[in-house]
Amino acid sequence: MSLAVTLSRAQEGVAAPQVMVEVHLSGGLPGTNIVGLPEAAVREARDRVRVAIQNTAFEYPNRKVTVNLAPAELPKDGGRFDLAIALGILAAGGQVPREKLDDCEFLGELALSGALRGVSGVLPALLRARARGRRVVVPRANAAEAALVSDADVLVADTLAEVCGWLRGAQELGLPAEAPGVSADANGPDLADVRGQLQARRALEIAATGGHHLLFVGPPGTGKTMLAERLPGILPPMTESEALETCAVLSVAGQTVDPMHWRRRPFRAPHHTSSAVALVGGGAVPRPGEISLAHNGVLFLDELPEFGRHVLDVLREPLESGHIVISRAARQSTFPAQFQLAAAMNPCPCGYAGDPRQRCQCTPDQIQRYRSRISGPLLDRIDLSVEVPRVPLGELGAPRGVHDEDSATVRARVIKARHHALMRAGRPNAEISTRELERDCALGPAERRWFDAALERLGLSARAYHRTLRVARTIADLDGGTALLDRSHLAEALTYRRF
Repeated sequence: MSLAVTLSRAQEGVAAPQVMVEVHLSGGLPGTNIVGLPEAAVREARDRVRVAIQNTAFEYPNRKVTVNLAPAELPKDGGRFDLAIALGILAAGGQVPREKLDDCEFLGELALSGALRGVSGVLPALLRARARGRRVVVPRANAAEAALVSDADVLVADTLAEVCGWLRGAQELGLPAEAPGVSADANGPDLADVRGQLQARRALEIAATGGHHLLFVGPPGTGKTMLAERLPGILPPMTESEALETCAVLSVAGQTVDPMHWRRRPFRAPHHTSSAVALVGGGAVPRPGEISLAHNGVLFLDELPEFGRHVLDVLREPLESGHIVISRAARQSTFPAQFQLAAAMNPCPCGYAGDPRQRCQCTPDQIQRYRSRISGPLLDRIDLSVEVPRVPLGELGAPRGVHDEDSATVRARVIKARHHALMRAGRPNAEISTRELERDCALGPAERRWFDAALERLGLSARAYHRTLRVARTIADLDGGTALLDRSHLAEALTYRRF
């Protein structure tokens, strides 16, 4: 029978759906036709595959070759199907056995010489193949990425000839090298570099413990960016599944995954001229944006009011849902976006409102217009707003004090406090549901009356009410994980609702 089937994976967000490559040889005028909604790069595979097979000393069938990529309604793009198509053609012509093709998937682009070139999106494909219990053959250029999936059945090859020799039983294919285990905080910025700023350091610790969003407000040069850059270093280390999710997004985006630091939490800091598409993702073929590249890490927006208001407002839904759905006419892709937002802004256009050492030149109308660039609904989703004042020059050159702790010391407290939340609800406090909030943030009658009165005076929304309770729960966890919230926890949480 002149029919063979090989398996591969498409690239659709981080889903990596399975694609069956069906190859049929029949009579008629010689030629190759690829069907199944292929993009231009996939249609061009017929020329790459033909020359690669001939240069590998195999015979390209002098018959009518029909290649079907199923399911037909799924768009296919890129050169990732080249290897699967070539093996299907060779198997349909009886030049390689078909037995090993059944439970194996193939990814790789072919050079005209028959060499295999790396492709993007290998990591999501490996995770899906592992769940199905299948072996995967990938180019050696993707070996470092493949090594991150420790229990996956992966083989690497350099050329089409090597893969054919393996299918014939004439040789063995190589294995990806074991991924190096490196500390998540290797070479990261250390919190010990920050002098003073006790309240900002406290807010940073609370944000790291509960996964809360954070806004720093202060004059230029007070250390707002410096503090935000050190947030990933005090977050708990990523689990293997979290690290693989993060690396899968990088793989889909075509970025190189550093095997030495693949468990380090990402820190993304896009420029304020970035567009909405750059932040959330998009394009004719949807690609992940900055919020997805910051998955399980930190997205830092410096000079927050300088971003376009429309650009900032597109963050509102991902901040709540933890994912982003990008819809286009021909396809729809979903990318994870469970990031922690850290932002920084000046108090006014000149930056010196409230600064005792510099006189502000802005009028009240200018300050109001400047702050109104950030919408109320977005500010409502930020749990911690803290002022970062100017540090006295004498403190900068003074020896480190007892409060100038390094990242390792703070991280130890963060991990201990977050453990209380994980044992109680299975997730950080910022992610607990309203029902869990009622269960885990119990208030006594006196605390309830005091808290309700404070909320009424501040005019907070229902969302701010729930977020303040979550922050208070985190403060209580840092205070030893007490079951009941007392007035000190609630009062400190309310001090961070300033804007």
